[in-house]
Amino acid sequence: MRVIRIIAASIIVLFGIGGAVALSAQDKPQVEASSVAVGPQYDSTHVYVTPAELDRFTDSLVATFDGTKSQPATFNVTPTPSETAFEFVFTPVGTFSVFGFKTPIPYPFGAERTGYLVTDMDKAVQSAAANNADIIVAPFNDPIGRDTIIAWPGGVLMQLYWHTKAPSYAKLQTIPENRVYVSAGRADEFVRDFVAFSAGKVVADDGHAPGIEIGRPSDTYRRVRLESTFGKLAVLVTDGHLPHPYGREITGYEVPDLSDTLNKAKAAGARVLVEPYTADGRQAAMVAFPGGYIAEIHSRP
Repeated sequence: MRVIRIIAASIIVLFGIGGAVALSAQDKPQVEASSVAVGPQYDSTHVYVTPAELDRFTDSLVATFDGTKSQPATFNVTPTPSETAFEFVFTPVGTFSVFGFKTPIPYPFGAERTGYLVTDMDKAVQSAAANNADIIVAPFNDPIGRDTIIAWPGGVLMQLYWHTKAPSYAKLQTIPENRVYVSAGRADEFVRDFVAFSAGKVVADDGHAPGIEIGRPSDTYRRVRLESTFGKLAVLVTDGHLPHPYGREITGYEVPDLSDTLNKAKAAGARVLVEPYTADGRQAAMVAFPGGYIAEIHSRP
């Protein structure tokens, strides 16, 4: 989508602003995106807020995680007519594309969770389709590249984008974790297909993960952790019986000191929705930022 993903500073200036999944040879799709991923610093979480909340939200991110943000600018970022205010935020723990639409948001924009930079759009789309993704917004040109939106089994929507001139961003201090909630009936399919597409791997598959991670401390659930050149992804396999705010967060951010980060977040206007708890070797909490964006934040001892 037009500038609905990572925008380089030069571009901003230019525009004026149950068990482990085993893949056998016969099960594994024949087309893999072995080289289309660029790196997690080029993958942004997409956040939609009202125009009035745009600056307050982006300011809160910088105050909480450190980093920088772009000046607001107004664009048409979809292949059909629309208008949005936009700010891009770089932090050491992840990047954000933030939109404040001034017009109704065209379908399906707003449902995609992340934007992934790819080295070759045609190859990426071919691989995604070969690995059972639905191309729900066909690739189209924007002023600095091409874009598409795809949907994976289980209803997970992502954006892929490509720049005519390759961007160059600093590496992150910690890699954010894309958090995907899927049903038990589609989990194996999603894991198999995304691993093949991303040329990634399953690094952990826990069929009895502590339920406190999804707001159900008396239960267990299945959690699958994936890693690839795109970054980290946690597949949370549930029955959908989730207390608020679980299922509303789309990214988890690793910080050096959780207590310090929460204090910064609260001082910047955020609310702690779930107080810190310890599970799976990490201390974690859930936070709502100004504008309503919900994030998981965690640190390791």
